[in-house]
Amino acid sequence: MINFFFRKLNLSYQELELYGCLFPVIFLLIQALPSLVLLFNFRFLNFYNDLSVKVIGHQWYWTYELGDNLGLEFDSYIINEESFKLGDYRLYEVDNRLILPVNLYVRFILTSTDVIHSWALPGLFLKLDVIRGLIRVFNFKFILLGVFYGQCSEICGANHSFIPVVLEITLFNFFKNWLLFL
Repeated sequence: MINFFFRKLNLSYQELELYGCLFPVIFLLIQALPSLVLLFNFRFLNFYNDLSVKVIGHQWYWTYELGDNLGLEFDSYIINEESFKLGDYRLYEVDNRLILPVNLYVRFILTSTDVIHSWALPGLFLKLDVIRGLIRVFNFKFILLGVFYGQCSEICGANHSFIPVVLEITLFNFFKNWLLFL
């Protein structure tokens, strides 16, 4: 049936080949252009968030800045083995944990000051590469309470495994008390 239809058009093989390549390209462009426009505009959408956290990767620690107007900033270093308490995880425990409330939308803004780091929390399925000169932004709503451990999973130097990430998700009242304590 198709062969009969193309014989009626009386097209040469070169014309058939041209149309056979041109029509799929047109269909792909019709699909791709709206998708690219949406993808580009999605980057500039202002998502609603309750709290902003800026994460800055250094060698060999993280700096956290909480809130747009709070102005709270602290560093998170790995603790020495002499400072361990019962139940601490070796190479995973830090001196200052990042404590965030549950059921709030948190906007993370991530960057680095030196090399490529990776802010990874496998328990929450989060892993973002942090690159100097680039800002990574993502929103997240934590629905689980608990302490989540992770570490830099990028080969960013000799001691890259000594940059742990500890995120503690608590109730909002505990979070407010923690803010007052800082």
